[in-house]
Amino acid sequence: MKVVAKTANEAMAEAMRQINPDVVAAYPITPSTEIVQIFSQFVADGLVHTEFIPVESEHSAISACIGACAAGARVMTATSSQGLALMNEALFVAAGLRLPIVICEINRALSAPINIHCDHSDTMNERDSGWLQFYAENSQEAYDLVIQAMKIAEGVFLPVMVTADGFILSHSLERIEILEDKEVQGFIGENKTPYFLLDTENPITVGPLDLQDYYFEHKRGEAEAMRESYGVIKKVFKEFGEKFGRNYDFVEEYKMEDAERAIVLMGSTAGTAKEVVDELRENGEKVGLVKVRVFRPWPVEEINKTLSKARFVAIMDRAEGMSGFGAPLFTEVRSSLYDENKKPDVYGYVYGLGGREVTPIDIKNVFDDLKRIEEGEKLERIKYLGVRE
Repeated sequence: MKVVAKTANEAMAEAMRQINPDVVAAYPITPSTEIVQIFSQFVADGLVHTEFIPVESEHSAISACIGACAAGARVMTATSSQGLALMNEALFVAAGLRLPIVICEINRALSAPINIHCDHSDTMNERDSGWLQFYAENSQEAYDLVIQAMKIAEGVFLPVMVTADGFILSHSLERIEILEDKEVQGFIGENKTPYFLLDTENPITVGPLDLQDYYFEHKRGEAEAMRESYGVIKKVFKEFGEKFGRNYDFVEEYKMEDAERAIVLMGSTAGTAKEVVDELRENGEKVGLVKVRVFRPWPVEEINKTLSKARFVAIMDRAEGMSGFGAPLFTEVRSSLYDENKKPDVYGYVYGLGGREVTPIDIKNVFDDLKRIEEGEKLERIKYLGVRE
């Protein structure tokens, strides 16, 4: 195992090189441009056997990926923000056709106003598209999750997007451990799709018209595949941990054993929150953190189990949701807890939109709010953290 310094963009590109996909079709967009830029250099240098297809838009990129994957190829791409939004129509096609495509997605705010910095509005916009969604805390997770995503996608025949926070991770150097090329190839194995367009001995129809007759059944099957992906993800995470010593799960608990107050969030802010938890623990406060790594499929059992002992929980969303009452992560967690007999009092915080910095003081203020609630003070159920009102 080699130790190197890489940004999340570089780490994801390196994972793509080691996966050595048959086809990569891409259109560059900030802040994910580096991924395909670096990967295209791998192609030019003959380090991969990939057919690289530069296209004129992200819609064309995902469309080319869909065609190649349906033909039986192992396929990847990368994008961000408006690029992912431009893929929207075809993302549903990829999931509906059960195509195991992997996207390296760098989180960036959606317009308007125009903004190139991080929040999770782009991937939250695709939460119902039928794609599995994994959120990385750092470059190491971005690298590891891309490798595992390829195996998971081909294990359940659903597409996967692995996300990393724009600029915060995509352009920040971190120490990471990378595997040997042969280890990655041995882990993901050969692409053995059981059905594909170029298999002329077993002809299939792809993309047929389904009206009232079979559309419902196809969607029911897709939803069932999403549920079954839970077991595939669990199995691949376990195998990765046993082989390489880095263990993954749907959620990561941090000092939750006896936590009475807890924060739930996703992505790079987890690192900042862990520092705050450590500081408050040194002062004798029973606080903890739950990092959601897998957003789709939603890990309801893990969420309910880890929050069962907490009394007051703050859910921090890096996306708004525009529901009028709570952002996406907040509503998912609160809904999960609804049927539990014993559940914590849950509050929602929207933070960091458009790259607004979140500091340890901000995180500490959230824990302080929970403490004030514990002491009997009434606070708003939904708050905006660090915004000028």
